[in-house]
Amino acid sequence: MTFQGHMKNGVVHLDDGVTLPEGAAVRVELTLARSNAPATEETPTLYDSLEPFIGKAEGLPADMSINLDHYLYGTPKRA
Repeated sequence: MTFQGHMKNGVVHLDDGVTLPEGAAVRVELTLARSNAPATEETPTLYDSLEPFIGKAEGLPADMSINLDHYLYGTPKRA
C-alpha cells in the first residue's frame, strides 16, 4: 500500500486521515515536489538530460515529426 503525507515538525503526517496500527513497519520514500524555482547548476535542464540522445535516431522518414501519429497508429498523413 502507498500513502501520501508530509513532514511537520520532524514527524510524518499521513494525508486523508490514514492511521496505521502502533508498531507497524513502514518505509519512507522522499519524493520531491515540483517547484516553479528556476533551474540551477545542481538541477540539470531537460536539454542536459537528453543531450546524449540527440542525433542518435537514424533511418527515420523525413516527415516523422509531422506524421508521428501516422507512423505510430496508422492515422492518415497530415501532409
